[in-house]
Amino acid sequence: MGEIAYWLPLVWAALIGIAIVMYVLLDGFDLGIGMLFLSGTSEEERDHMMNAIAPYWDGNETWLVLGGAGLLVAFPLAYGTILPALYIPIFVMLLALVFRGVAFEFRFVSKPHHAWWDRAFSLGSTVATFAQGVVLGGFMQGINIQNREFAGGTFDWLTPFSLLCGVGLMAGYILLGSAWVMMKTDGDLARRAQRHAEWALYATLFFVAAVSLWTPLMSDHIAERWFRGEHIVWLWPVPFLTAVTALVTYRGARKGSGLQTFLGGMTLFLLCFLGLGISVFPYLVFPSITLWEAAAVPESQIFSLIGALLFLPLVLGYTAFVYWTFRGKVTEGAGYH
Repeated sequence: MGEIAYWLPLVWAALIGIAIVMYVLLDGFDLGIGMLFLSGTSEEERDHMMNAIAPYWDGNETWLVLGGAGLLVAFPLAYGTILPALYIPIFVMLLALVFRGVAFEFRFVSKPHHAWWDRAFSLGSTVATFAQGVVLGGFMQGINIQNREFAGGTFDWLTPFSLLCGVGLMAGYILLGSAWVMMKTDGDLARRAQRHAEWALYATLFFVAAVSLWTPLMSDHIAERWFRGEHIVWLWPVPFLTAVTALVTYRGARKGSGLQTFLGGMTLFLLCFLGLGISVFPYLVFPSITLWEAAAVPESQIFSLIGALLFLPLVLGYTAFVYWTFRGKVTEGAGYH
């Protein structure tokens, strides 16, 4: 394998990983607010919650498109094996995101007859989040590959482990959404979000622990990666930092600091993503196809990489501009929609 052929898949894996992380962190909080939406005790509170995410939510989903397109152009074999294995939860996720987006727009134009759109917005957010967690669980538990093709059944993804991941991701997104509401609002709404953040943190930590214990029992590769003698020496900072971050997040939630809680929740997600990468590397289709086996020819990767490197700074710049422009609290009755 030439030097370029070795490094290009690693560069593409890093870019796709960045896109996935950005999507989870940025779209995660507004999906969390969607799941909490019906907890608003009045129309004014629900308007306030929606106005807190109105400038950001559609731009956040750009990262999902970037990650999916990157997988297609850089790792077509992985794209062609992961999608057949997870068609149903991926389709449900995309359909729920569309349903949620329609509800977001129609809720404002259908007032005062918008009660069903409120429910649709919350339902779409809940289903999309759960489906994303199921996709993650279906990937982590392994995909049946024979002769470089998916050889499993239609419902191989439907297991107790994937359902656990689905519920766990819901708890994590609710943690981020609650923290965002704490940051962007005041009064009773912020205090109620503080209570939501506390129980969501407990639930998130429970599911993180459950998944962390389940995966090595499910896979010899993951068990060896984390518990082999010399690996423990190098990898112990990950669970240690997770515990420290959990404590910092807990203290932020207890004292009502939305910023501390939000940054702590984001750091928990980053550490979980790092743990996922450590567990499955070097496989892109776990546990059968490596990054290099799934990669497109170097010429194709280079051509696509030029476009990605031109496009990525634009997306980052736009994202930073929007978040800076609409920084600070959202006062009741004010909105950007």
